[in-house]
Amino acid sequence: MNWRWIRRIPWIDSRSLFVSTIASNGRLLDIGSSDGGTLTHIAELRPDLILFATDIHGAPDQYPSGCSFFRCDIQKDNLPWGDACMNAVTCMHLVEHLDELEGLFSEISRLLMPGGKVYFETPHPKTAALSNARDRAADTSGMSFYSDPTHKAPVPVEQISSCCSKHGLTVLRTGTARNLLFAAAQLLYVFLPPSRQKFTAKRHWIGWSVFLVAQRPE
Repeated sequence: MNWRWIRRIPWIDSRSLFVSTIASNGRLLDIGSSDGGTLTHIAELRPDLILFATDIHGAPDQYPSGCSFFRCDIQKDNLPWGDACMNAVTCMHLVEHLDELEGLFSEISRLLMPGGKVYFETPHPKTAALSNARDRAADTSGMSFYSDPTHKAPVPVEQISSCCSKHGLTVLRTGTARNLLFAAAQLLYVFLPPSRQKFTAKRHWIGWSVFLVAQRPE
């Protein structure tokens, strides 16, 4: 889905709603940028933003033009950017891959400018009880949290909230992460054969992920 299409209705997607609130020409850092899918969507929605990214591996050649990338292990390394220099930070499906969260939250708190916000997204703990069977026809992993062998353990929103408070960040809101268009599509896909699109729609329908937004006080 190209986020350019939802510029006028960003509320239809949990992530796009967060991105839409960032100040004009603001600086956004995506931690755990992976293959750049999230960064591409952000650039589609907000081409005015100045983008930064970090990942232990990453694929910077796939990132939007002009994005500044730094390769690091957030559990061990400090990031190269100065204190209070970011308007926003996004952290999509990273916390469940980490053994410890101290380094991540310490850097987020340091980098956010007063009034700056961070968006976390992670699988709902209920996903640990879902089926782990792979759907080969749709070329998708199972719905279970443990379908991804790199996942360590579910990280409840309450734990993320506690880490935020410890590092001086105020939690603004939490909830189920959804794209309402994808969720509604489940009503159609339920009658269709397996596909990656059907798998994605089902995830949004059941509320597979949760989010938390926090802010550094002004």
